[in-house]
Order: sequence, then structure tokens, then C-alpha cells
Amino acid sequence: MEGRSVPMQIIESGHVEKNYWRDLWRYRELFEVLAWRDVAVRYKQTIIGVAWALLRPVLTMAVFTVIFSRLAKLPSEGNAPYPLMVMAGMLPWTFFSTALSDASNSLIGSAGLIGKIYFPRLIIPTATIVVAFVDLLISFAILCVMMAWYKFWPTWQILFLPLFVFLAFLASLGPGLWVTSLNVKYRDFRYVMPFALQLGLYVSPVGFSSSVVPAKWRLLYSFNPVVGVIDGFRWCILGRASRIYWTGLGVSVVVIVSFLLLGIGQFRRMEKTFADLI
Repeated sequence: MEGRSVPMQIIESGHVEKNYWRDLWRYRELFEVLAWRDVAVRYKQTIIGVAWALLRPVLTMAVFTVIFSRLAKLPSEGNAPYPLMVMAGMLPWTFFSTALSDASNSLIGSAGLIGKIYFPRLIIPTATIVVAFVDLLISFAILCVMMAWYKFWPTWQILFLPLFVFLAFLASLGPGLWVTSLNVKYRDFRYVMPFALQLGLYVSPVGFSSSVVPAKWRLLYSFNPVVGVIDGFRWCILGRASRIYWTGLGVSVVVIVSFLLLGIGQFRRMEKTFADLI
């Protein structure tokens, strides 16, 4: 209309740090759209996605129970049934591995979107972790059925489980940001990640209790950030049957925060080059 000025929208480049983090909030609807897209791609009009989310933790639990309990004769956590202990460890590990794997390839998978419009690129790898959270909910439902089968009921410690879910989110986000930013320039990382996660499955206390680690190595072992997360999940789910190594948990938290800062720093340094490299 004549006589009225048309407001001009200025797209900020995010060069100033405070503007960048403010942009993350401004583009929160884009985060929701991308997260829903990733979930829909995994589960819509397919039975494999849901079946895989059910079968992977169950089959891994069965294999680990046979290997570590029946063959290696390793003890469980207190009086908790061994399959329950393994399943409690599978929850955070499956969340961590799925989130890290999906986040590491997220920028490559969204190359068309990155080249067209401006938005904080940090939204893309963060949104992919929502799929891992859905898998976590499915696995938790399986755990609830198992606990009812064994008549093993949770205690008040289960109230702290959301805190450790958030810790698992941070543990996967930091390395995920670091790897996905490097994966844009060095595509070899997409071949390294499956091997690294497979190795991590066996060096982390998923199929066994971290209490079997000798005391003199326990603190060093806690530098694996997933150790503290898995111990925290078991402490919440198994209650008094599980004891948490608080010093080791503190070490794991420090390592998680360090990886998160490293990942964000690496991502922000390379973010301006993503559109050109992809």
C-alpha cells in the first residue's frame, strides 16, 4: 500500500556469537521440521525401522548374556538378573551409537538444503538425535516388559533417569558435531565411524558390569565418557542392586563437556565452508 513502508527482513550471518545462538532459537521451527522428517523417514511406511529398533537391543542383549554370563561367568549388578543388567546398559549405548552415527552423516544428507538458505547449521546434526531418542523409548518399553517378567521393580532412583538421558544426549552431540564437520571435508570418516562404534561396544561396559574392572584401572576406564552414562542408567533402573562409582562419573562428565566444547568449536570454525565443500 502507498504511504506505508514495507519492513525489511535482514538475514544475519551469525558472525557475532550472540546472534548465532539467538538464531538457533529463531529457527526452532526448522529444528522441529527436520527432526520430524528424520523420524518419518525411519518409520513411515516401513516395518524394518520399528523391527530393527526392537530386534537390535534384544539380540545384542541375548548374545552378551550368553558370552559374558554363561561362558565368561561374569557377575551381574547385585541381585539383578543378568539380562536386565545388559538391557539397562543397551539403552544408553544404542542411543549414543545411533545418535553419533546419524549426526556424523547429517550434513552430507542435507547438502541441498545447506546450499539454498541460511540457518544455523548446528540445527541439522542436533535434529537427527531425535530419531535416536525415539529408538530409546522403544527400547525402554522392552525393558519395562522384562522388568515385569522378572518381577524386578524400580526404586526412587528411576526419577533421575531423565538427567542421564540428557547426559547421553550431550555425550553423543559433542563427537557428532566434530565428526560431521570433518566428514564434509574428509569423506573417509564415514568409513571410520562404523568400525569405531563397533569397537566402542566391546570396550564399554554394555555386556558386563564396570565393577569387574580392577580398582587400579577404574578411574582410567572412566575416561570413556559412555562408562559414566551406562553406570548412571543402571543405577537409576536397577536401584539398590547397582552401585555407582561417583568419582568415575565425575570424570566422565568432564570428558563429555570437553568433547562437547571441542565439537562445537570445530563445527563453528568450519561452518562457513560447508556450502562450498558439499
